[in-house]
Amino acid sequence: MNKPLDAALQRDTADARWQEEYAAAIGAERPVANRSGIAVKPLYTPRDWDGSRFADDLGFPGQPPYTRGIYPTMHRGRTWTQRQLIGLGTPQDYNARLAGVLAQGASAISLIPCNSVFRGYDMDEVPAELLGTCGTVVNTAEHMDAALAGVDLARTSCAMNDPSPFTLLAFVLATARKRGVDWRAVSGTSNQSDYLSHFVANHMFFRIALPGARRILVDHIEFCNRAVPKWNPMSVVGQHVQQGGATPAEAMAFTLASALQHAEDCLARGMDPDRFLPRFTFFFDISLSFFEEVAKFRAGRRIWARLARERLGAKDPRSWRFKFHGQTSGVDLTRQQPLNNIARVTVQAMAGIFGGLQSLHTDAYDEVLSCPTDEAARVAINTQNVLREEAHLTDVIDPLGGSYYVETLTDQMEREILRVMKLVEDAGGMYKAAAAGLVQKMIGESAMRFQREVESGAQAVVGVNAYRADAAEADRPPVSSRTRRRCGRISPRSRPGRRRARRMRCAGRSMRSRARPRARARTSSSRWWRPPRPGARTARSAPGCAGSSASASRSPWYERGAPGARRAGLRDRARRRLSVADRPGRPHERAVLHRALRRGDVALLRPVRHQRTLHARGAPRHGGGREPHALPARAARRRPDPRHL
Repeated sequence: MNKPLDAALQRDTADARWQEEYAAAIGAERPVANRSGIAVKPLYTPRDWDGSRFADDLGFPGQPPYTRGIYPTMHRGRTWTQRQLIGLGTPQDYNARLAGVLAQGASAISLIPCNSVFRGYDMDEVPAELLGTCGTVVNTAEHMDAALAGVDLARTSCAMNDPSPFTLLAFVLATARKRGVDWRAVSGTSNQSDYLSHFVANHMFFRIALPGARRILVDHIEFCNRAVPKWNPMSVVGQHVQQGGATPAEAMAFTLASALQHAEDCLARGMDPDRFLPRFTFFFDISLSFFEEVAKFRAGRRIWARLARERLGAKDPRSWRFKFHGQTSGVDLTRQQPLNNIARVTVQAMAGIFGGLQSLHTDAYDEVLSCPTDEAARVAINTQNVLREEAHLTDVIDPLGGSYYVETLTDQMEREILRVMKLVEDAGGMYKAAAAGLVQKMIGESAMRFQREVESGAQAVVGVNAYRADAAEADRPPVSSRTRRRCGRISPRSRPGRRRARRMRCAGRSMRSRARPRARARTSSSRWWRPPRPGARTARSAPGCAGSSASASRSPWYERGAPGARRAGLRDRARRRLSVADRPGRPHERAVLHRALRRGDVALLRPVRHQRTLHARGAPRHGGGREPHALPARAARRRPDPRHL
């Protein structure tokens, strides 16, 4: 009996049975594909991928083809660097936020300057209200020194979002020299050194024409390799193109094509590939397409290792390593229901961790609304801490390796990436393809395709086109019990309701009255004031009213027995109010009260609890205790039972 043949026959029979049962249960099914357009099957089996290609496709961490990681220990030995991007206000503001971020567990720093710096303007050329709203104002070496106060430049890796001509690195080196730190000990990365990504998808960072930017970048790489050997002068950026609309496969393809272009420019300058390639790093966006992102990074490592060896001629294994920083995608975050962004960022971070990144930035949930608040920044950092310390994602190296689906998807992503790279290569390389607009056209088509899927509902976005909350409910702030009492929404049987009922009974009102009544006008229907007799002078026409020439020489109306002062207790109440207003520090209240009484405004004579008054220096404060009520005769006869007070 041939057991392998019998096992294969049983597997085929079980597979056929499952397909029949699946088709009968699910019925007509729409095709499913990921963002890169790769079809996704409902189930993957050894027919799709088996272990016979283990050595060629997987191997071991730290060894070619580097699918499972570029270091033997990966996150089990040394976890990723928590490199939170910070850009806020003045250098002092940045330093204060930086201290808090480092205290929360961040192990490296990243500085993003104000947009005025990216655009090449000094701070005195920009309206003051715009400075520091989207980054830190850094125009001089003194600014950099203040921003990095308390940071040990010899031990802390500093990432500078520094497009050409790389002035931020110059400020860092000037600060290091001022502090006596050897440039050879300074480590970090020029995060935004890839001018091609700026030309294609981030125009604000593109400040120098293509030929000049190309030459400056090679000069920058050559200088850093010689004078600042621990600094990474080249960060090939895939984030901009993916946030501009490229699919994950296209983003990886354009990034690798850009890396080839920059490396070949360095070779043309006569530089040794084993000298500059170890300092090449990559910067990627991490979208919500979890398995697609994991496969993207695994395939990218494999492709770059081959290109560095076979095309660029690098012989040092350090030159084959695909070191990359990942940032959770801000494009996937939504303004609607922003707290959902915490879940989105967590999924994106997990995709980057399982993909084998070397450093990670997690977005704050409120970045779609403003610069991150302290609380949101703390949540973003602790998201990484929870994934590392509580979820134990660092216990196993490449935990998704060997999955039928993940390995099949990695192979498919590799083929798609190579296909796009072939299109760029046929156009003459990344430099010429970008100058001709080929790359921009492909990004625009992919962006439009995804947007149409969102608008049609084929791609659900929670809170935007699916599971939306009522706009009024979503925007309404939390309602406190005090606010509910003020709106009359508390049951009369509740304890707050009973207190409110007592107050309303004292004022002669009922709990059926939902809203606080407006101040009563001086009309014949008012219970608080009787109309004057025909021919009698009113408060407005009396010589003592406001605006009268005799107002300074005559006494207030309530002391002259003017209409309304004869109501029970009204005169005494006004005098008590004035006696309270005579206390030290309450001159403003006394003046307002006298002015109101002269106008005959009876409504202002009602007692006000905790009336806001002003000290002599102008500082607000609350008044003293509760002032006595002066009740109408009808209300006085219905005083509440003392047992309920």
